[in-house]
Amino acid sequence: MTYFTRATAAVGVFLAAAGLLAAGPAQAFPHPFPHRHGNRLHLTITRSGDRAESGRSALLRCLPPHGHPYAAEACAELAAARGDIDLIPARKVFCPRIYSPVTATARGRWNGRMVDFRRTYTNSCELRARTGSVFDLGD
Repeated sequence: MTYFTRATAAVGVFLAAAGLLAAGPAQAFPHPFPHRHGNRLHLTITRSGDRAESGRSALLRCLPPHGHPYAAEACAELAAARGDIDLIPARKVFCPRIYSPVTATARGRWNGRMVDFRRTYTNSCELRARTGSVFDLGD
């Protein structure tokens, strides 16, 4: 009886392997959002007169959102602006008229396209007002 069961199992394995070989090579299942894995930006903020490596930075990844203090909010704002930081709606806030320039840089990929953003703002309040949560890297 045991011999019959092993023989049946061997035949089953053989038939399964033959079926897989007949099916042809495996093909990758297309991802429903092909560019979303590439949505990541390296963000930096530097104050005027500081060296680039002395500023704050973060790597924002959006699937799932992480690497940034407000990753979910930043990813949502970027998605609404189709990855163009200049298209993020400005917040209506009152910023003091203190000249303390900060430079924001973003480099990376968004929906398959390269992003190379660099702007200098009058102060950090104006930076956050114009770029939303994207450059809100904490203090």
